[in-house]
Amino acid sequence: MNPYEHTALGKPAVYPRHIDASVLAPIPRAAARADLGLAPHAPLPFHGEDLWGCYELSWLDDRGKPVRALAELRVPADSPQLIESKSLKLYLNGYAGARMADADAARARIAQDLSAAAGSAVQVALLDSAVWARLRLHAPPGDALDELEIAPACHGSPQAELLRRAPAGRARETVHSTLFRSNCPVTGQPDWATVVIDYAGPALDHAALLAYLVGYREHAAFHEQCVERIWLDLMRHGACTALTVHARFTRRGGLDINPLRSTDADARLPAWQRYAQQ
Repeated sequence: MNPYEHTALGKPAVYPRHIDASVLAPIPRAAARADLGLAPHAPLPFHGEDLWGCYELSWLDDRGKPVRALAELRVPADSPQLIESKSLKLYLNGYAGARMADADAARARIAQDLSAAAGSAVQVALLDSAVWARLRLHAPPGDALDELEIAPACHGSPQAELLRRAPAGRARETVHSTLFRSNCPVTGQPDWATVVIDYAGPALDHAALLAYLVGYREHAAFHEQCVERIWLDLMRHGACTALTVHARFTRRGGLDINPLRSTDADARLPAWQRYAQQ
């Protein structure tokens, strides 16, 4: 059975002319997590969120004039379901012909519908178009891995056994790579991201870490699942005492998805922030 048969992925889409929460396609997280060795009803070993940037949101005011806004959605990592991205795009486009009393009404309706789909409270923030010009691109934190000399033997799937410790002892550091690529498990479309790893514990060999990350190049998984696999592999093979992994993926269909997983229960991504490739 295809677990994504109920989604709009890979199918011709009919854009709704009104707000229709039934187009949202929740996908249970449990099956993908079971593939990573996580028991369905056991406490998760990580905390975190999926931060969505939504750039194609518009509705009509009470006079019929269009209003534009950016939206940020924060879906808890412990929500039972993630929301399939094409279905979210279709849902948000349903607002284009809807009259809303004000931005608060739009925000409340979006939060209500997405929380029901995810099975957990989704936080929604809107940014008026009048202040978009204040937004700036940001550089990813930490040391870049991209210029390291590596000769990866495999691009087909991630190989956790590539990870190894450096001879330097212990470290507290942040590193990043812009070379990350994975693929949609339904359509095969490539997904590009900047991956940032902040950790404490035995020092990681940077070249080995980069070889591991580029091993996702032909791997088929959703954004959230890739970040969870990276986090788990680093915890299991790197013996980290503290670890936060986040990935900021490039935009598709007016949406970017930015998952974060961490040992820190309070870890969050900053609001209204993008990296250059986004």
